[in-house]
Amino acid sequence: MIKSKIKIRTKYVPAGIKILYEDRDIIVIEKRSGLLSVKTNYEAEKTAHHLLINYVRKGNPKSKIKLFVVHRLDRDTSGVMIFAKSFSIREKFVEQWESVEKKYRAVVYGHLAEKNGIIESFLAERDDYKMQSVKNPKDGVFARTQYKVIKESKDYSLLEIQLLTGKKNQIRVHFSEKGHPVVGDKKYSKDAKGRLALHALSIRFNHPFTNEKMTFETKMPDYFSTYFSPPGRIEI
Repeated sequence: MIKSKIKIRTKYVPAGIKILYEDRDIIVIEKRSGLLSVKTNYEAEKTAHHLLINYVRKGNPKSKIKLFVVHRLDRDTSGVMIFAKSFSIREKFVEQWESVEKKYRAVVYGHLAEKNGIIESFLAERDDYKMQSVKNPKDGVFARTQYKVIKESKDYSLLEIQLLTGKKNQIRVHFSEKGHPVVGDKKYSKDAKGRLALHALSIRFNHPFTNEKMTFETKMPDYFSTYFSPPGRIEI
């Protein structure tokens, strides 16, 4: 793991967040499942963004320090996220985002006929806020998901996924439409129970100021292994 350039101020680190790295330009965190990334029309304060603003302001609500979201994770998706300490740094991330490597782990229902491949479609949002693939490219945005099967049990498969694009609910929609929804996905699976088994495992990028190549990797949640026999650590 890359050593943080700024000492982590443990006193102000909020619950649900683990700070992996911080310097004058960026903060890299691991977000727990169940925590929103950014505010919504029903929640403004219990989000990773709001909680981290309090952290960088060292608990001083009058501080003018700002924090900018580089990318988002769905509320029930855990894993690595990046925040920028200035708008200009955020924009530098936008410029390189297509080359940023984002890897996930997911447990899905059933066995995929093809053990590795790429899923492509155009995604559009429905009136009920769910995403779906559409035939007409003009009606959606292009989404591309690369995957390979790592492990199988009687009813489940563990996948390594690389996002080649980053659209809303992309992974969840692609595998649901393929007939193998992510375990615990109550939005895109009819019989989902338990926690969403989707984790943003790692991210690799060039530092937007120094251009240093940086990789941050998190540990896959222990509960993923309970879907496989015998349960225990799964090598990644």
